[in-house]
Amino acid sequence: MSVASVALSPVLEESLNFRGKFSHQHGPHLSNSILIYLSVAGSVIPMRIMESDSIASVKLKIQTWFFVRKQKLVFDGRELARNNLRVRDYGVADGNVLHLVLWLSDLQAITVRTACGKEFEFHVERSRNVGYVKQQIVKKGQGFVNLEDQELVCDGEELEDQRLVHDIRRKNGEAVIHLLVCKSAKVRVKSVDKHFEVLIDASDLNEHASAVGEYQSGDLSKPNIRESRPPPKDFLLEPFIVTRDVELPFVLKGLIESTFQGLDRGNEPIRSSEGSGGAYLMRDFSGLEYVSVFKPIDEEPMAVNNPQGLPLSLDGQGMKKGTRVGEGALREVAAYILDHPAVQNSEKGFAGVPPTVMVKCMHREFNYPEGYEYTNKNCKIGSLQMFIKNIGSCEDMGPRAFPVDEVHKISVLDIRLANADRHAGNILISRDGEDGRIELIPIDHGYCLPENFEDCTFEWLYWPQAQRPYSPETVDYIKSLDARTRHSTLEVSWLGLAN
Repeated sequence: MSVASVALSPVLEESLNFRGKFSHQHGPHLSNSILIYLSVAGSVIPMRIMESDSIASVKLKIQTWFFVRKQKLVFDGRELARNNLRVRDYGVADGNVLHLVLWLSDLQAITVRTACGKEFEFHVERSRNVGYVKQQIVKKGQGFVNLEDQELVCDGEELEDQRLVHDIRRKNGEAVIHLLVCKSAKVRVKSVDKHFEVLIDASDLNEHASAVGEYQSGDLSKPNIRESRPPPKDFLLEPFIVTRDVELPFVLKGLIESTFQGLDRGNEPIRSSEGSGGAYLMRDFSGLEYVSVFKPIDEEPMAVNNPQGLPLSLDGQGMKKGTRVGEGALREVAAYILDHPAVQNSEKGFAGVPPTVMVKCMHREFNYPEGYEYTNKNCKIGSLQMFIKNIGSCEDMGPRAFPVDEVHKISVLDIRLANADRHAGNILISRDGEDGRIELIPIDHGYCLPENFEDCTFEWLYWPQAQRPYSPETVDYIKSLDARTRHSTLEVSWLGLAN
């Protein structure tokens, strides 16, 4: 049996198809209109707007040309995050360039990786079914597997040909889905004197690797199987610790160990298409489950190796005022440390920030514009956060379905951290226990603890739960917090973050 993994992820299409044209030549030129340029997917597109237009109205105009699930506009290194502000409030003037970061929701990028390391990529519309995916595998594989021999499996369930790609994604609630492509092996038996040999041929693509077992009559319980050797290690993963006399908590040791086992098994990181920085989904030993997310500091938004094409920060300021490029990973870890548990000796914080640790990591799948070599210069430092299984984000569900206490716990965290980037997309939804109670998980804290509070935004402020008073338990938790103790915790932590 030959095994190949098929990964699906949202794709930013490089050649965009428009339903109309961005042109200053259409319509009258009003006195307060300005001509701006949208930089997207390597193209620069002119667009005429009014100085008095709100950011929301500009995004709406863009929406009439693009089928876009969500947009992010960046000008002069700053995200235009407040939809109610006007264009002129951000200093956008005639001739300026706005960078449009978007994700097209109607396509999936499919990567087929075989057991022998071969890789094929193609794009599939989410309206296509599994049968179409099989046809693409046959076409790209060029003899790798016949259509009738294929069996696609997801989470132990065989996928029928009429199943839609979109439905598979919604069911799993994940940005990336892993599938198995199985091909029947050929079994041949031949006699050799009083013995016989069983030869199993499992071909991947055009490479034929035979696993030969020799059985002697009368002793069929001890086959002599030649196993394939794993490739030599060409990756690195270890904790990044400043304060050497402080030991890592057990949960963080386990997080690093499970991630290391996946890399050691040959399960490559998968770069997420979500977000404006480099984020890599790390798999476990089996390759079927995600265990963590790695965010290198040199691939943060506006950093030197950012894979999304954002401009380099000239003064070091991040996309949110009061933050610095390259500090996002530290802030992610600080958010986890400061999420003080409500119950003593509990590993889970009050708001439920996933366990996060700073690590040094090196792998050829990361973004290396000058090429990859296994040398110290290519070692990346970043945050490693535990992957939490979820059914989507708060963008996918109306806020009225969220329990009041779950929203309140995130509000307490955001106020404490002065979070400059809390929106529905970075609050995951999980179902807890057999009763299926909704639990909210806050992630993406790279813009918390800013130097000033000018850009702080909390989407939950507009949810109905924000109008309800805190429960006595939440009030007691707030009263138990001590800023000086929390500062000391950062100061003596394994990172020395308070410094």
